[in-house]
Amino acid sequence: MARTVHTFCRYCLAACGVDVTVEDGRVVKISPDKQNPHSWRDFCAKGRTAHQVVEHPRRLLAPMKRVGERYVETGWDEAISDIAARLNAVIEDGGPDAVAAYYGNPAGYSSSNLMFMNGWLDAVGTHNRYAVGSVDQNALHVVAEKMYGSSLMVPVSDVDNCDYFVIVGANPAVSAWNWLESVPGGWRRTLARQQQGATVVVVDPVRTETAERADIHVAVRPGQDWALLLAMVTIILDEGLYHRGDCADLATGVDRLRGLTADVDLADLARRCDVPLAVITDVARDFATAERAMLVTRTGVSLHLGGTVAEWLGQVLNVITGRMDRPGGRRFEAGYVDALRLADLAGATPHRSRLRGRDMVAGAHALSELPDEITTPGRGQVRAMVINSGNPVVSGPDGAKLDHALSTLDLLVAIDFVQRESHRHAHWLLPAVHWLERDDLLAFTSSLHDEPYVQYGVRAVDPPILAREEWRIFTDLALAMKRPLFGARGLNAVVATSRRLARLTRRPALEFGPYWIHRLLIATSRKVNGRKIRWRDVLDHPHGWVLGPREFGRFRDALRTDDKTVHVAPPEFVARARELLSQAPPSPPDGYPFQLANRRHRHSMNSWLNELPGLHPSGKGTQVVIHPEDARPLGIDAGDTVRVSSAVGAVELTAAVDGQPRRGVVIIDHGWGSRVFDPAGGSEPLSYGVNRNLLVDGAQVDPLSQTAALNSSYVNVEIVESDSSAERRRPHSEVDPDAHARGLED
Repeated sequence: MARTVHTFCRYCLAACGVDVTVEDGRVVKISPDKQNPHSWRDFCAKGRTAHQVVEHPRRLLAPMKRVGERYVETGWDEAISDIAARLNAVIEDGGPDAVAAYYGNPAGYSSSNLMFMNGWLDAVGTHNRYAVGSVDQNALHVVAEKMYGSSLMVPVSDVDNCDYFVIVGANPAVSAWNWLESVPGGWRRTLARQQQGATVVVVDPVRTETAERADIHVAVRPGQDWALLLAMVTIILDEGLYHRGDCADLATGVDRLRGLTADVDLADLARRCDVPLAVITDVARDFATAERAMLVTRTGVSLHLGGTVAEWLGQVLNVITGRMDRPGGRRFEAGYVDALRLADLAGATPHRSRLRGRDMVAGAHALSELPDEITTPGRGQVRAMVINSGNPVVSGPDGAKLDHALSTLDLLVAIDFVQRESHRHAHWLLPAVHWLERDDLLAFTSSLHDEPYVQYGVRAVDPPILAREEWRIFTDLALAMKRPLFGARGLNAVVATSRRLARLTRRPALEFGPYWIHRLLIATSRKVNGRKIRWRDVLDHPHGWVLGPREFGRFRDALRTDDKTVHVAPPEFVARARELLSQAPPSPPDGYPFQLANRRHRHSMNSWLNELPGLHPSGKGTQVVIHPEDARPLGIDAGDTVRVSSAVGAVELTAAVDGQPRRGVVIIDHGWGSRVFDPAGGSEPLSYGVNRNLLVDGAQVDPLSQTAALNSSYVNVEIVESDSSAERRRPHSEVDPDAHARGLED
């Protein structure tokens, strides 16, 4: 008999409410939960096909140990015992920092995974922690830390009251206004405001789906968003269009900001970003004088060597024009859990990386540093590693270098659903549990929704018998290694005792684990709109619960800066801006005339879900999109096989000729190029697309965020094989890199 489970999708922060139909222990249908009052309207194919991951034909169903060139299934006792012994041996020889961990996006949407992973890392005592955030979102964390005092203080958007939107490096028509904030149905709500008279400005080198619907599309040069935004700040300050009250009372450092803008040449900034100064001036004035406005920056801003400066200036524009904590602008959502305070309590110990001397960002080091940390000898050299729900060889820059480094480790453990590209050298493969198979309370992200909201995500089906939730794997390792979980002496004894008690009484909830923490978080949650939340109330709202109307006026109290003000001109940001200004305007290096860009697809999710053919029925594979005026002199037509190369790598793929990118820019989608292996049967790997990040040099990073230039690296394109019978080859020197369209696209 069929039953329906009301829960929510855990593929991204949108957390769409879903109805899961289950028959005989199997998921037969996933559909939007239209009774969910908050989040179902962004439901997409990723959620609809989630059970394909659960039933993937190559899913890991038991721990698998490498024996020679193949893998054999074992039990958990052998797996935990062997891994623990080998980890202890590595620590004995090289110290705690000889052990490292990397986590990917899936870990961030589990209420227990990251918490217990960090608890295990604290038990080990290692500082070598690496995260996917260094690929695409570190800039926001660095800016939030310096401006607001907490790397997790992310203002959310009040789209329903906005009159003037400036959207920089984002494509909410596809991403659904979802990144480190969630605004369910945000793009539809933005279009509704546009129909009521609001203006939508999109800044992007690609004519995205969002740009198609915008009132103004500013086709900025990739990597030069910072120059455009600095010009806007300069115009607003010079013309007295700033909010005098906030600049005097809410913000500190305005004088230092003025010192920066006094030294800039607006014409130079316009040349750098390749946008007419008249266009920049009009947008700056209209933004500053609109009654209610917001500026939103996203991933497209972050993936450049000047990404942190661009993210900072975007936040500055909201502050100096009075858009913070006011209707139609950006506000602070307190959530039902004080995540900022908890982050302060649980934050990682500050640490500088061994080789580069760089600080952690949001508790982790940059992925670009990992290969050298593995291969360079010395105390603290990484010799053992756990990859937790991640695929860094594909997600990060210069994957070939990382792949080689991983092959040299004494121990590599992968926790995942299948054996992916980054796991091909693994000594152990450990089977994880899918979100359809576990309970979740995503309390730590409650401040990232655009309204106060809570939902307990219940499991829809039971996991395979030998699959194990990540929190339990990390707890088991801490116990087996005889190292105190969370670094708390005596906690291991509590865990062991609770396990015995749960077995004796046959009451699993008595075991120390996420359920204890879920209950504690609700019991200690803050009042929302004057009402205290109780556990029973949460369970009584299986479709989710909007806790009340949006509240304004909490932004200043939430600031974590010592003086409770916004620091609009942190010295290191001002210094980096001056450094960028001192450099010559960007120009392509010899032999590499194009800049590499990315685009977002509705049914794609980094490298995580690009291995499901059901999500991508067209079968087109990865393409490189090139502007017709760039393709013509190279003799490239749609369907031709072309070679895209950089100073560090090369890939071959099919060309698509389209006017979506501005001239001088080519698009290759991020997140492809992984393989799914068959560790049990030895069949050939399943291959999906091309890894464009092989073209990106991991040594060149934004010095503030440590993020590589994934979206502005320079490449060459040349034809390999024509789709027609006639061969057409032209040298790349015939391409004029500066002959692209300037200013606004039609």
